[in-house]
Amino acid sequence: MFNIILFGPPGSGKGTQSEKLIEKYGLKHLSTGDILRSEIANQTPLGMEAKKIMDKGQLVPDEVVIGMISSALDKHKGVNGFLFDGFPRTTAQAEALDKLLSLNRTSIGVVLALQVPEEELIARLVNRAKTSGRSDDADENIQRKRLEVYHRDTVPVATHYRKQDKVVELKGVGAIEEIFGKLSTEIEKRMEMQRQMENE
Repeated sequence: MFNIILFGPPGSGKGTQSEKLIEKYGLKHLSTGDILRSEIANQTPLGMEAKKIMDKGQLVPDEVVIGMISSALDKHKGVNGFLFDGFPRTTAQAEALDKLLSLNRTSIGVVLALQVPEEELIARLVNRAKTSGRSDDADENIQRKRLEVYHRDTVPVATHYRKQDKVVELKGVGAIEEIFGKLSTEIEKRMEMQRQMENE
């Protein structure tokens, strides 16, 4: 099993690249946003709890998110690996994820961090608003706030995985196929390293 965290600020192209990676490597996509929506739609106890919190405009607490990830891991035992997208968002979530994975006798293979200059991100997000129909996307101030939150809360997650020598930073600017090629190269390098360690 080979697990990947795809990392990058809003507008860095994570969604596009994660679809391509899932298809190429047969991974199970774990997006906390998707899991939340599905738990709420299915009215599970976790989903109802999360909905109450979200309706107040608050962030879903770590233990609820971890509970959802844990049940997703249990549901998909035989997969090639997981691609985590939008998770972990905080160091506490990263530590909890490491524990969960080690209980399942696996770990994070690589953290791929897409780097995009801030002005480019803002331009992409505001541009995306023209097609997404999300009015909040069009507001440059809202986008800057989102990036501030990302730098404050999520960037420390990369620091956590850097200590384990798992972070690879890649430029998220250029042709989609070119970025995908670089991501694939890094994944295959790490997969090979993992195979060698397992065979020792």
